[in-house]
Amino acid sequence: MFTRILKCLTLAALLLGLVLSSSASYRIVLEMAVCVASLVVVWQAIRLRKYMWGMGFLVISVLFNPAVPIPLSHRLYLGLEWFSIGAFLVSLAVLKNMPLLSMPSITGRTPGSESL
Repeated sequence: MFTRILKCLTLAALLLGLVLSSSASYRIVLEMAVCVASLVVVWQAIRLRKYMWGMGFLVISVLFNPAVPIPLSHRLYLGLEWFSIGAFLVSLAVLKNMPLLSMPSITGRTPGSESL
């Protein structure tokens, strides 16, 4: 649930980033948000054994890394934002966590069980 909410918030930030593309301070905040969210998606992909998705989002996190920014032209940066929006949208559908199973109770009665 946490990763789903984080992906949706990142999508909203990316869409807002398309509108506020001229603001330099917003770009740093956007880079931090996308970098952190993509690293969370990398962790989710590794747990689900979808390593190609993990590699893709690792590339996104490197490109949006605010600590060591990669100089990109404005046009290329906008294309990267659109690509990231698509990747996060598809990841919402493809990368779904498996539900946690409840622990069976030691006192639960199941058919065929023997008494202690």
